[in-house]
Formats: sequence, C-alpha cells, structure tokens
Amino acid sequence: MTMVQERAMTSTEQTTSELDDFQTLTDRYQRELLAHCYRMSGSVHEAEDLVQETFLRAWKASADFQGRSSVRTWLYRIATNVCLTNLEGKPRRPLPTGLGTADQMAGDALEQNHEIAWLEPVPDAAVLVEERDSIRLAFVAALQHLPARQRAVLILRDVLRWSAAEVAEALDTTSAAVNSALQRAHAQFDGLDLTEESVEERLTQGQQELLEKYVDAFWRKDIDTIVSMLTAEAVWEMPPFTGWYKGNTNIGDLIATQCPGGEYDMPMVPTTANGQPAFGLYMRTSNGDFVPFHLQVLTLDGDKVTHVGAFFADGIFERFGLPARLPAGWQPEPV
Repeated sequence: MTMVQERAMTSTEQTTSELDDFQTLTDRYQRELLAHCYRMSGSVHEAEDLVQETFLRAWKASADFQGRSSVRTWLYRIATNVCLTNLEGKPRRPLPTGLGTADQMAGDALEQNHEIAWLEPVPDAAVLVEERDSIRLAFVAALQHLPARQRAVLILRDVLRWSAAEVAEALDTTSAAVNSALQRAHAQFDGLDLTEESVEERLTQGQQELLEKYVDAFWRKDIDTIVSMLTAEAVWEMPPFTGWYKGNTNIGDLIATQCPGGEYDMPMVPTTANGQPAFGLYMRTSNGDFVPFHLQVLTLDGDKVTHVGAFFADGIFERFGLPARLPAGWQPEPV
C-alpha cells in the first residue's frame, strides 16, 4: 500500500468515526450551520428548523457518504439545498427600509403590518462565524434582496470561500453559471461597504462610553443627548411598523412623541445581536415593574450611532436570554 493510499484510508476512517457519533457531530456544527441557514432565510426560528432538517437528512444519508469531501463541506451542501427548498415560493424577509417606501416624518401615523415576514435579528450566542461582517444586520438584509440561488452562491463563494467548482457541484450547475450568478449578486451589493475592515472586532473605549451614555439617555428620556449620539443621516426602523425614519432630529422627535415611556421608565439591558451591540428596552408598568418593549440593535460608525433596528417581535427577549421582567426599583448598570 502506498503512502497516499494509507493517508486516504486514514482520512476515510476519521470521517466514518465522526459520522458514527451524531450527537458530537451536531454539537460541533450546530452554531455555524445555524448562521448559514440564518443568512439564507433571514429568520432565526426558520434557521433552527432548517438545521434540524439538515442533520436529519445527513443521518439518513450517512451510510452513503463516500468521503470525497470533508463532513463539514458535506453538511453545508445539504443545508444549502434544504434552505433552497424551503425558500421556494416564499417572499423575502425585509426591514422597513427594504419595502421601497420613502422615509417618514415623526408626526406621521404609525402603521403596523403583521402579514409581512420581517427580517429577524440573531443572538450572537446562537451562532458561530469566522468573520463578523458576514452576520451583520445590513449584510443579511441585503442578502434577502437576492434570488435564493444567487444568495446561496454569494454565501458559499464569499463567506465560506468555496471554489466555483465546489459551488457548482453543490447546486448541480456549472462553474460558468456560478460565476455569472456571483457577478449579478455583487452588483446588488455595490456601495454597502460591508468589508472585514469596516467591522471592529471589539468596541473602542469611546464606543463603550457612547453606549453607557446611550443607556442613560433613554433612562432619563433625554432627547437632546440621544440626538447628539446619532449621525445626521442616522436611520431608525422598527418592524412590524412599516415606516422608517432618517435624520437624528427626526428620530429624536419620534422618540419624544411616540415612545410611551417618560423619565426613568425605560431601562435597557445589554446583549449582542448580529455581531453588534444590542439592548432589550423595558417599559415601566402601572405596578412599577418593567416589561419587555423592544430589542434595539445598533450600528456604530466611530463614536456615533448610524442605524437602530428596534424589533417588537413576540418572544424576542426570551430568545436573547433577557429577563421576562425587571422588578420595581431596578436601576441601570454600566454597559
């Protein structure tokens, strides 16, 4: 037996061993496959179902696995096709800015639409990613504008760094078709500036101080301070409300006039979502305690806030591991 044959046999034996312990396999790849299915679907709860379907199909097909690729690549191939099947005939998941409507003024009537399947934020603790820009809210929102197969091509090529040939095999197409789809997908992403260099791995001291000031400003409902921390072109959107708001003073007016809480009514508890700072904002009740109101996901540029996604979805605090209520007398702590 040659050395090459011995190495090939050893690799196959390792792969067979990996497939023999499916619980360990699930634990090893659960979080990164969840990130993959979330990018494809824009929904955390759908992504969880898609990952389970992926492992079910893998388990059923494990006896036929021939070791021509790594188990990880094989699982991603299954997950991608599970996602594509799931997306057939489904509308994309937008944010309000993706509806094609103009921005609104703070005094405009608020309208909700629960018929739209909105894009959801994902808890950082639920996913595993090598590059944080690949899970950013703006990136995932932009992905939802692509047809499903273009979405898959862009993720497999640009996020997972697969070759055109590997993507072609996974999607049962040609390398030329893959390259063409990738080119069209890139055209949709022009101007987003979603590069690895644009994403800070950790908050700077200035950003940390900004977030502490931001939490304190909501607690005191200090509109002037909130406005000062937003860029002049900042955007605020809050699904399922269909309107979106541009400009720091306009956003300040929105919070001043439409947010029901007053001074010392709105504590915030920190978390992280989509690789970004996030906060669960609570609202004081008539009993003096605090209940969930919405989850804010912040996008920072330097020491300013450029975008706030305020999500009002049911169960979102539980998904992020945030308390179901805060007791009366609760006081905010530093971020």
